[in-house]
Amino acid sequence: MTTVALYARVSTKDKGQSTENQLPELRRFAQAHGYIVYKEYVEHESGGTGKRSEFQALFADAHQRRFDLVLFWSLDRFSREGALPTLQYLNQLQGWGVGYKSLTEQYLDSVGLFQEAIISLLATLAKQERIRLSERTKAGMARRRAEGVLIGPPTKSAAVIEQIRELKASGLSNYAISKALAISASTVAKYSTV
Repeated sequence: MTTVALYARVSTKDKGQSTENQLPELRRFAQAHGYIVYKEYVEHESGGTGKRSEFQALFADAHQRRFDLVLFWSLDRFSREGALPTLQYLNQLQGWGVGYKSLTEQYLDSVGLFQEAIISLLATLAKQERIRLSERTKAGMARRRAEGVLIGPPTKSAAVIEQIRELKASGLSNYAISKALAISASTVAKYSTV
């Protein structure tokens, strides 16, 4: 009997997206094919990096051969890192004897004559979509700046900046200063240079 891992991902928790759009269909597919579900790996993070907690857990378990197949909604839900990294992930799974299948892209399966060409094309398209989203965000921020809206964290007052510099000059670490003033260590680092 085939053991399957279900992988569901959305980009953020706060934009009205939900993995509950994906999970019921993945579960139904697994049940219809008589698969035993080992685990559901669910996360709310960008697919633009492989440094996602559930993604890493999925690969750790795949390396241990805890399941036979990874089932995901679509390639862009699996990864948006581009053609080469995505192909490397899928090849890594296959190297461990673990197959993969996209629920909505039936041609994207760990078996098939044109699998590498199709995967490469889909991964490239997913990366392009991520780049376009980033470009739209940057354009929106530029427009807001042109309208006079301040973008980013607020600047600290001259008094706080002076306190940071005095504490730094006294030999305290950025971490100690951040705790003393209840601000982030990165803020301390930003303002601690004279």
